[in-house]
Amino acid sequence: MMTEPVELTAALATFEALWSPRIVTRVNDYDVRIAKVAGEHVWHRHDDTDEFFLVLSGELTIELRDRSVVLPQGAVFVVPRGTDHRPSSGSGAAILMFEPTGTSTVGDHHDPVPGHVDATTGHELRART
Repeated sequence: MMTEPVELTAALATFEALWSPRIVTRVNDYDVRIAKVAGEHVWHRHDDTDEFFLVLSGELTIELRDRSVVLPQGAVFVVPRGTDHRPSSGSGAAILMFEPTGTSTVGDHHDPVPGHVDATTGHELRART
């Protein structure tokens, strides 16, 4: 667990990869992850957990099967467990996600994963050297 403050802008500057979240800290059994995103993720769902999104910069769209939710900077949205969704960002965004440790970025069920999406449970944040 982190025992020092984490400045999110500085943390985001330590990596360039899109759709490849970094774990900035943990709260109980949850990861706090940040990611840079652009283009489309993959349609997926998490059977046993909700997924929390906070837009740090830019704009994120979360497509659901029946509607699209547009999140500007500073907005939050929770995708309920068992809900098919596909995050996307036409012009790019930085996001923060809060989800149980070990949760896959492509959920329990998903479409084929394109090469630009990192199917991971998160990467540890490392300082840029």
